[in-house]
Amino acid sequence: MPLQKLKFKPGIVKEITTLSGEGGWFDGDKIRFRFGFPQKIGGWTALTYTSFLGVARSLWNWVTLNNYNLLGIGTNLKFYVESGGIYNDITPIRSTTAAGDITFAANTVTPSSIITVTDTAHGCVTNDFVTFYDVDVSGLGGNITQAVLQQEYQVTVVDNNSYTISAREVSNVASPGNPVLSNASDTGDGGANVYGEYQINTGLDIYTIGVGWGAGPWNAGASTDPWAHGWGTSFDWAVGYGLQLRLWSQINYGQDLLFSPRNGPLFIWEVGNGAAPLFSTRGTLVQAVDIPSQIGQIAVSDATRIVIAFGASEYGAYGTADFDPMLIRWSAQEDYLDWTPSATNQAGSYRLSRGSSIISSLQTRQEILVWTDAALYSMQYLGPPYVYGFNILSDSISIASPNVMVSATGTTFWMGLDKFYVYSGRVETLPCPVRQYVFENMNKDQAFQFFAGSNEGFSEIWWFYCSSNSTVIDRYVIFNYQENAWYYGELGRTAWLDSSIRSYPIAATTGNLIVYHETSVDDGTTDPPSPISSYIQSSDFDIGEGDSYGFVWRIIPDVTFDGSTTPSPGKPQVSFVLRPRKNPGSSYAVAAEKDIDAVQSYETTHLYNVQEFTQLVYTRARGRQLALKVQSNTLGTQWKLGVPAIDIRKDGRN
Repeated sequence: MPLQKLKFKPGIVKEITTLSGEGGWFDGDKIRFRFGFPQKIGGWTALTYTSFLGVARSLWNWVTLNNYNLLGIGTNLKFYVESGGIYNDITPIRSTTAAGDITFAANTVTPSSIITVTDTAHGCVTNDFVTFYDVDVSGLGGNITQAVLQQEYQVTVVDNNSYTISAREVSNVASPGNPVLSNASDTGDGGANVYGEYQINTGLDIYTIGVGWGAGPWNAGASTDPWAHGWGTSFDWAVGYGLQLRLWSQINYGQDLLFSPRNGPLFIWEVGNGAAPLFSTRGTLVQAVDIPSQIGQIAVSDATRIVIAFGASEYGAYGTADFDPMLIRWSAQEDYLDWTPSATNQAGSYRLSRGSSIISSLQTRQEILVWTDAALYSMQYLGPPYVYGFNILSDSISIASPNVMVSATGTTFWMGLDKFYVYSGRVETLPCPVRQYVFENMNKDQAFQFFAGSNEGFSEIWWFYCSSNSTVIDRYVIFNYQENAWYYGELGRTAWLDSSIRSYPIAATTGNLIVYHETSVDDGTTDPPSPISSYIQSSDFDIGEGDSYGFVWRIIPDVTFDGSTTPSPGKPQVSFVLRPRKNPGSSYAVAAEKDIDAVQSYETTHLYNVQEFTQLVYTRARGRQLALKVQSNTLGTQWKLGVPAIDIRKDGRN
């Protein structure tokens, strides 16, 4: 038989059987397609090996007038601005107590690091942060000293009037010191002047059914149990939005940063003139007449410098108006403090009609797209007196969560509840040959964690999601709009930003690190880096005509290792795996016949290492169909597959 070239169509197809997909690819992980051929994806490098607190679900990159290149990072516990590899905590302060409102009580009988703190109506939820000041110089009089107490602590709520902290050596919350145990002398209460600063309530890192969005009917009314509130229930923002999965929206307003937790208030971090110390101030609450005290998502119009709230509390005194999840409100032009409509400004509002809640919004070139849970709207600037006009682009569509949409090359893509959509002037279903694989193995209870991001350098749209047995993001699926190809894999990320300001896509990992993608060929979340395991496997194809057995006795590989950084004396390499089988219904192993007793297992018998200058590999694989798998798991290896060829001998019908 002549050599049989193995050239496959780009993209992975899972919607059909492996044999009916002959000529294509069936499975893979951490690969991509370029010019029709598969290659290993690029690796990533940690910005710094210092981790931040909480799970990051929002990233925003901007540059100040003094050329500070800043990265806003919103987590479920904190809000940071990163500069020069340092995470600067700008989490706003919720409240400051009066002197003497706080007292401490240590266990004087049994040594313990647990200190009970009493503060009437403290307003905390478990995991909130507090910093104590002006503790009496003697502290509690024993091991629990002034220095021990005058630190930032994370709390565990006991009831509305008390909580506990765990005393530790002088350090910081991100890198805590050893516990400090009380003794019999720790009988004081901290002193009459002690006071505390409470940071805004923390949020959840995992979506919890029964609280927040989807919990009970809309505006179900108040409850004595704060955890029983449904979405839209009117209650103090300082406690209510801390009971939901913490999602942030953030955007720069000039060189300052506006940011808001979903269904929470608006904050601003002002850079000022950029003089040192740049990070000496925290974010502050924005309060003004008629400004929404609860916001679903915040945006700033690029064309008009109008601040827009998608989902907002009604007009009224701050903190008293009901939240309306279908209401869009916007500020006056060039003034984020003026939200009162008048004949001399452009402030205003509009309530959408289709659906029960605004899920998300996205600015595109000529319009702002607004998704409710039932429709997609176009929001376009008209100027006075109407300011904005609204048109329904499509109804009876779905969207998985607030962060699953992204625009690229003038086209918008997003993930629905059971399929993908595309909008480029009209809304259409995006054909997806891995749709069933993705949506039938997905934990939709955690859909609000899902998010999308673009990788413009490779013409890719990435969606990250939780697999069916996971409550954290562990998978991704990619659409390459240039190749019109889909592929997928396993990877833990919690946020993504394709920022041209920093040259590489930025992502937050499930290990609470910031990484730059496409900067290496290895996994840089470890020090030293670890190899990235990648593979791609073809659909089955007939060996010869498929009526008789074929015996594959040699393979001519076609693979390049350009860009590899394998440390000497090692060499970059991949493994070619031949997976024969008798018929489509049989397993990938063919029982040997005559004088051979062993089963021909592809894992043992048919794995062949290929290096840079390998010209020919002798093989022993027998079957009617065959699948080709190319894989690598070595440090510094980057590979791209071409068109390998196999040499086959006819080997009978039995």
